[in-house]
Amino acid sequence: MIRVTRLNGERFALNPDLIERVEAHPDTVAFLVDGTKYVVKETVDEMLLEIREYRAGILATSYEMDRGEYRPAESAPEDAAGGSSVVPFPSREER
Repeated sequence: MIRVTRLNGERFALNPDLIERVEAHPDTVAFLVDGTKYVVKETVDEMLLEIREYRAGILATSYEMDRGEYRPAESAPEDAAGGSSVVPFPSREER
C-alpha cells in the first residue's frame, strides 16, 4: 500500500496494484481499475516514485526470503518524509 493525502489533509493507504492511471488536471487524480477516482495532494511524479518504491520493496523482501535472510521488522518506522525505506536489490553479478 502507498500513503496518499486527500486535498482536505486526510491521509489514507491506496493499493497501487489497483491504479489504472494517474493524471494531473491540475490536481492529481488516481483512477482505479474499478472506476473509482481519488483526488490527492501528491504530484504524479511523487505517486510514481511511491509506486516504484512499493514494488521494489516487494522484490527486495522476496529476494531476502529466497536467500533465507528475511527478518520481519517489529515496527517499520517511516523516514522523515513519510515514505518507505527500500532494501537495494542486488545484481546477478553479486550472487
